[in-house]
Amino acid sequence: MDRETRIAVLVDHYQRPRHKGALEDADARVPGGNPGCGDVITVYVDADEDGVVRRLSFEGEGCMVSQAGTSLILEKALGMTLSEIEEMPPEAITDILGKRLVMTRPNCAHLGFNTLKLAVRKLAAGDMRGSGHGEATAD
Repeated sequence: MDRETRIAVLVDHYQRPRHKGALEDADARVPGGNPGCGDVITVYVDADEDGVVRRLSFEGEGCMVSQAGTSLILEKALGMTLSEIEEMPPEAITDILGKRLVMTRPNCAHLGFNTLKLAVRKLAAGDMRGSGHGEATAD
């Protein structure tokens, strides 16, 4: 994907984020944020008994990179298994956003990815059903 197309996709996901809003009955709800810059999200994950993600969403506010990046990674994760998401390497966000953007804004770019991975880890471990404990950071 060329740079111009990548920017258009990013702007589109920022202006019209996919999977935005709370899932009140989600299996996992995990907050995350970049305290230094004000990017804050909560990721919700709902998986079936086979570990397939059937619904997910996020709430939050912050810069275009953090919010659009979260929208994009959640779109990619929908329908994956918990173990597939857990095994997703950090380069997955680079593939989506592009190396240049990730290198210049790593905390913002990885916020949704890291928060999703934390939610999935906690859900797979069985300690998140109906809970809101734990918090991810962009590190």
